[in-house]
Amino acid sequence: MRLVLAIMMNHCAPLRVAVVGAGQFGRNHLRVVRESSVAELAGVYDIDGARCAAASAEFGCPAFQSLKECAAAAHAAIVAAPTSAHAETASFLLRHGLHVLVEKPIAPDAGSARALISAAREAGRILQVGHLERFNPAVAAARRVLTLPLFFEIHRLNVFSPRSLDVDVVLDLMIHDIDLVLWLTGAMPEEIRAAGISVLSPKVDIANVRLAFASGCVANLTASRISTERVRKLRLFQPHEYISVDYARQDALRLSVNQAFQIGGGMLPVEKGEPLRLQFEGFVRSIRTGEPPCVTGEDALRTLQVALAILDKIEEHAQVVSRTLQSAG
Repeated sequence: MRLVLAIMMNHCAPLRVAVVGAGQFGRNHLRVVRESSVAELAGVYDIDGARCAAASAEFGCPAFQSLKECAAAAHAAIVAAPTSAHAETASFLLRHGLHVLVEKPIAPDAGSARALISAAREAGRILQVGHLERFNPAVAAARRVLTLPLFFEIHRLNVFSPRSLDVDVVLDLMIHDIDLVLWLTGAMPEEIRAAGISVLSPKVDIANVRLAFASGCVANLTASRISTERVRKLRLFQPHEYISVDYARQDALRLSVNQAFQIGGGMLPVEKGEPLRLQFEGFVRSIRTGEPPCVTGEDALRTLQVALAILDKIEEHAQVVSRTLQSAG
């Protein structure tokens, strides 16, 4: 089935791609698709008619009046709607024959994620999930020299924005780094410890997490969406080596220590590029070749399961703190 689809797509140029969701991130997707040399922007759909019309005017594409109309006009779609709508929207598009790139997290819960994965399998279509940092050239450079990761220290801090307040900071920001740690270790954690607090929203705004793996690897992750600065950094230690990645600057430093305790190394070669564009090109490549995408639904489900387990641990910690405060009062 996939081979037949790949042959058909190779004879159906250009690939018509629609974007569902015209919010801040949806508009970034619209820009990338419009500028692409490997696809054509079929149009945009958003349940907010005014926002849909504004995006249509800005990007010079049709504004669809319904999801059904959107599905009829495209070969593939990018779902950049709120997380709560991911599974229902993406499943509808898959059932109507479209390949789908859905933003992270794949769904709000594991059951919905599994249903979405099943919908893609039954439809015989590509389902890719937007864990964007896998396409960061600096991350790719670091992965090429990866041996045995033993310790991660990752910080992802944002200044406050009203965007994505329908989910906790774990599902909004930290999930990028959870995905990377699982990808780079190739394993699921054996132990999770976490703490987090709500400050400016009803959801968790700051979180600190410790993941422990059977290999002995430990990952410390911190995410905040109420910081005074924007930080995107990963530090990784492996035998005799230290690797530091700045996601935003797209640079990667590798230092090593030999048996004489001499330090060597330097900046890794990085061919810089926009991760969102590289992600989209990977999506199109999977559609045309039938090869599995870089981030499969199963990958995203594992990441979601760890993120949800982290939120459970944060809730447990909050209850402990509450009991302590009550005792002290």
